[in-house]
Amino acid sequence: MIVNLGAPEMNMSATRLLQRLQNQSSVVGVIGLGYVGLPLVVTSGQRGFRSVGFDTDANKVAKITAGESYIEAVTDDHLRGLVSEAKLAATTDFTRLAECDVIIVCVPTPLTKHREPDLSYVEKTAETISKHMTAETLVVLESTTYPGTTEEVLLPILSQSGLEHGQDFYVGFSPEREDPGNASYRTATIPKIVAGLGDEAGKLIEAFYERVVDQVVPVSSPRVAEAVKISEKIFRAVNIALVNELKVIYDAMDVDVWEVIDAAATKPFGFMPFYPGPGLGGHCIPIDPFYLTWKAREYDVATRFIELAGEINTDMPRYVIARLRLLLDRFSGKGLNGSRVLIVGLAYKKNVSDMRESPSMRLMQMLEEVGCQADYLDPHVLEIPKMREYMEFQGRKAVVPEQVQEGKYDALLVATDHDAIDYEALVNLKLPILDTRNTIARLGLPMDWVMRG
Repeated sequence: MIVNLGAPEMNMSATRLLQRLQNQSSVVGVIGLGYVGLPLVVTSGQRGFRSVGFDTDANKVAKITAGESYIEAVTDDHLRGLVSEAKLAATTDFTRLAECDVIIVCVPTPLTKHREPDLSYVEKTAETISKHMTAETLVVLESTTYPGTTEEVLLPILSQSGLEHGQDFYVGFSPEREDPGNASYRTATIPKIVAGLGDEAGKLIEAFYERVVDQVVPVSSPRVAEAVKISEKIFRAVNIALVNELKVIYDAMDVDVWEVIDAAATKPFGFMPFYPGPGLGGHCIPIDPFYLTWKAREYDVATRFIELAGEINTDMPRYVIARLRLLLDRFSGKGLNGSRVLIVGLAYKKNVSDMRESPSMRLMQMLEEVGCQADYLDPHVLEIPKMREYMEFQGRKAVVPEQVQEGKYDALLVATDHDAIDYEALVNLKLPILDTRNTIARLGLPMDWVMRG
């Protein structure tokens, strides 16, 4: 939507900023250069905006400057081309926020140990922005959070700058919708939900994202936009919990849950397939629903469905460990204590290196707590990085396929079904395999030593 620059409903500050957005003379700053921020700042540069990425991690900044990507969705060629053409820069110097007409916040929003929202990254970032932003700036929050955060948390901190919202600066919310490892969609092709706080902010945020992505979907307020993102993730979390529970039930009945789901999916209406796994991983699905459960308490509203789904999904690693015990007992007569188990796949989903909230890490921890030696094989994670949890595993390296020999391990545990793994070679070892992803059966390989987990 292109707005008439002479429209009387827009003040002069907003009109000038709108003009810079429309002719793409504005500078875009993206704070947080992870799985959301890096693809976004690259896309912004590719679409014609001079873009600056901000991060506290000097290593990330150095890699971007050198044209070296650390995320699968961005290639080295993407970075090198944009950096060499001066369309993209990366920095740890947050004083350069003063150069930016648009500032987009893509920082983590984790949970505390008590499953309450941790908005400290958003708050600290907003404080930094308030110290450096100038008039005629649009600030957009992309980090997933509960409805009301943009207005109740972000806006008051930004207002400490002394600038007036709606006159000097403008605030909006646009939830990230990245799906690491999904080759069918990228930042520019995923429809973008946008909402501004007030009419001017709404027009500005639409004008910006229309020039960065293929389709913009405006909604009436940041609260609605925040609720959209949480609803998307709750939908997945609840349905995954349902099939995880069905898996436990059908295992007890000796019914193949994957065959059931695949057959049910042939119905052209009224059914959408979801598949079980060893637990939930990633930066969204295990976390985002609890932002709503926490906020709902303020309104004295129960969130029983969401909390039950969380309990089921969180408990799946325990079920996997129980199945692994059964597998060892059935094929070798050994227990977990003193056994050696190879976890196949450590990332939270296939074909990515993303370790955030990976259930494989919880499985590794649980195995070692009972005296089992747990190694891992993952072509995408050659060394376990620094994480907010599981610090005891930082620096542990993956075994190479040549090290996986008959007799070295008592069992294999398929936790993440990367395409780059040679499953036929694993099956040929004739070791007991617990397959939590139905990978062996799906590939049509022999199931003699395999138990679904």
